[in-house]
Amino acid sequence: MSDLLRNSGYRAVSLAGISFLARPRIVLACLGLAVIVLLVGLASLPAGSFDLPLPDLLHTILRPQEASSEHRYIVWDIRLPRILIAILSGAMLGLSGAAMQSITRNGLADPGLIGVKEGTAVMVLSLIIFLPQSAVLWRPVAGMMGGLLVAVLVVTLARDMSKVRFILIGIGVSWFFSAALAIFMTTANIRDVQTAMVWLAGSLHAATWPLVIVAFVWLIVGGALLYLTARAADVALLGNGTAIGLGVRLQAISFLRFAGPVLLTAASVSCVGSLGFVGLIAPHIGRFLIGGNQTALLTSSALTGAALVLIADTIGRLAFAPLQIPAGIVMSVLGVPFFLLLLWRRRDRL
Repeated sequence: MSDLLRNSGYRAVSLAGISFLARPRIVLACLGLAVIVLLVGLASLPAGSFDLPLPDLLHTILRPQEASSEHRYIVWDIRLPRILIAILSGAMLGLSGAAMQSITRNGLADPGLIGVKEGTAVMVLSLIIFLPQSAVLWRPVAGMMGGLLVAVLVVTLARDMSKVRFILIGIGVSWFFSAALAIFMTTANIRDVQTAMVWLAGSLHAATWPLVIVAFVWLIVGGALLYLTARAADVALLGNGTAIGLGVRLQAISFLRFAGPVLLTAASVSCVGSLGFVGLIAPHIGRFLIGGNQTALLTSSALTGAALVLIADTIGRLAFAPLQIPAGIVMSVLGVPFFLLLLWRRRDRL
């Protein structure tokens, strides 16, 4: 048995009394991606409109009480929350994209392409404009209501999530809600429009520690839904008949695997606005670099999404400093060619 496991690339691992199987190559590859995310975050921390020398940076991080108020404000109140929210939002979008592509069995699937982001944006923007005193905690709740309603609408109209019709109807619904947002932008008060434009562009400049905590909590909740159903999702990929024969409750798994991406996307949009194409690109890169089962794909997609958003935000901060370009715009510039390439590769199936 041990020889069979070794030949298939698996190793038996025991940790805290729990035994499980793991592929060392995949574990090392995921650790490598995590190190890349960490290095990008550390490299972006001292850079900005106000450069911090490395000794001052380390002193501010390790001994904040002894650092100057200016350095402490820049590092602890501006840059650290911004880096962490970029990592968390990117991980949420990467997870949601991987799960959505798995459940629909369509490499073009992404919650951002089926109107979830736009539905979330409408609800969160309404909360920001009409109830400006509401706590940050309520944004993901309102966003999830909007995102879930749009997702249910698209599923009802498409009737089958495994066909291209699902993506096309989703794109049409997203255009409808984009038009609603455009009507608001042309008729609302100029101050409200300015607030909405910055938020909708996917800017991370307003990141705060309460927002980081909210994003972290919803990442844990949504990630738990997807990881706990990952093994059943692997079986479901073998076909409905095989999965039912092996005891998988397809309706329950499908609901959880669909609710997870909606929750994660809504939480991400509620915290940082629209970051397009992350959920589409991250799973493809993760699948190319690492591959493996659903657990490995979820992990690699989360880490890749975190790296993409962090890199996009760093480019937006530094490329035209002191002018800052929202990370959502940078991601759109990177994502549109990738999306067109995917469409070209799948042209015979559309």
